[in-house]
Amino acid sequence: MNPPPTQSPSANAPARLQLEGITKRYPAVVANSKVSLKVKPGEIHAILGENGAGKSTLMKIIYGAVKPDEGTILVDGKPVQIRNPQEARALGIAMVFQHFSLFDTLTVAENVWLGLDKSIPLAQVIERVEATARDYGLDVDAHRPVHTLSVGEMQRVEIIRALLTNPRVLILDEPTSVLTPQAVEKLFVVLRRLAAEGCSILYISHKLHEIRSLCTACTVLRGGVVTGECNPALETNASLSRMMIGSEPPELEHRSPNTGDTVLLVQGLSIKTQEAFGVDLQGIALQVKAGEVVGIAGVSGNGQKELMYALSGEDTRAEPEMVQLLGKGVGRMGPGRRRGMGLHFVPEERLGRGAVPSMGLAHNLLLTRKDALGKGSWIRMSQLQVQAKDIIARFNVKAGGPGSPAQSLSGGNLQKFIVGREIDAKPRLLIISQPTWGVDVGAAAQIRGAILKLRDEGCAVLVLSEELDELFEICDRLHVVAKGRLSPSVQRADATVQQIGEWMSGLWDNTGAAQGAAHA
Repeated sequence: MNPPPTQSPSANAPARLQLEGITKRYPAVVANSKVSLKVKPGEIHAILGENGAGKSTLMKIIYGAVKPDEGTILVDGKPVQIRNPQEARALGIAMVFQHFSLFDTLTVAENVWLGLDKSIPLAQVIERVEATARDYGLDVDAHRPVHTLSVGEMQRVEIIRALLTNPRVLILDEPTSVLTPQAVEKLFVVLRRLAAEGCSILYISHKLHEIRSLCTACTVLRGGVVTGECNPALETNASLSRMMIGSEPPELEHRSPNTGDTVLLVQGLSIKTQEAFGVDLQGIALQVKAGEVVGIAGVSGNGQKELMYALSGEDTRAEPEMVQLLGKGVGRMGPGRRRGMGLHFVPEERLGRGAVPSMGLAHNLLLTRKDALGKGSWIRMSQLQVQAKDIIARFNVKAGGPGSPAQSLSGGNLQKFIVGREIDAKPRLLIISQPTWGVDVGAAAQIRGAILKLRDEGCAVLVLSEELDELFEICDRLHVVAKGRLSPSVQRADATVQQIGEWMSGLWDNTGAAQGAAHA
């Protein structure tokens, strides 16, 4: 990546954004305590902290989505009251949330239109969306309904919507979590250009190498309190980790796999998508053995959703023998029957699919765990409470307790609970999508370590991730999915980032032919 930009010429101007003594209390926790920071014009300012440190709450306060209990906000040196996002946007503040705020039934262009001047015709908005998507490498169709988009595509819509408001302050919460390395590079070009034009950028990310490459300043939060400030370009990943979590994440132990019988066998899986803008699966062939982690890389929206539905049992249109679990054809079986055979599944959408937002953590165990049900399906609440407490403790989940609603947890802590819930079920096959999306370095190391431990205990693990570094760290073999097709597998030791990047464009046939010709 390119070196971070030099300080803006307007460095002596009043701070574009200044916070003084910002405090926000909730019944179970103080999210922010007397937080102060300054963001200069043209500065790309990182907000760093582990999950639950108060980063997202602070950004929502700046954007007017949350009201602080104490403190002052100044824009260009003048105190302001930001009572809602409309007032924030009027001040030139735009935000891209980690959890998106899009209307499912509207199209991409209509969602963008909601944040713009309504005097602009929709046809012109469509043109601007398409031009911005093209210029910035954020591939998305302006006419598609949002409910047909993958998580990665939704994030692109949020970024485009923010850019079209011509922001003076742009807040980005985990903007690269579902982008490919190539798309990240293009986004960084955009952000550096915006900064050079005077836009101030607040950047939340758990990818320390991105912060060191992109940002010119950094404020560190721990437990809702500012614990440090630095120029990240002068720091190392290790020093940033120590500032953020008090230590460096442990090194993963990755032993050679000791594989057993084939647990998952997929052959000739071809399914027409049921969504207007979905992707047809074409001849998918895949196997995962006991004691190995198989990874699937790919740009979001290339058939991952359709494949996960077919494997988890949410889509039961496959012929029985197309999907085999422990030698038995399960293509027509629903999720419950597959779970009964030992298949557990972590979806990429935490809230709404992985967990019911308004339900407590203990009750959320019932989504995939039935061992707390007694005769007549009576719920043994005491057993659920014990199980939830155990998962919270083992996976270091920051929550008010087993009764805490899922929506009250930070994204990373909810992810740890959901992953812990499925691992605790002792699966024969674990399928996990985007295992560490938006998770801090310490929690990511913990989740990845848990996956490897599960593998070493003989579980078969299938991981879908757009984090190439993650796949290279935990997988034994790799595939790539592109346009509904699956590449051949390659041993992790034989794979390169360049090769996987080429395969993400569906070029493995040409690559294979070229390699064959070279060997000939």
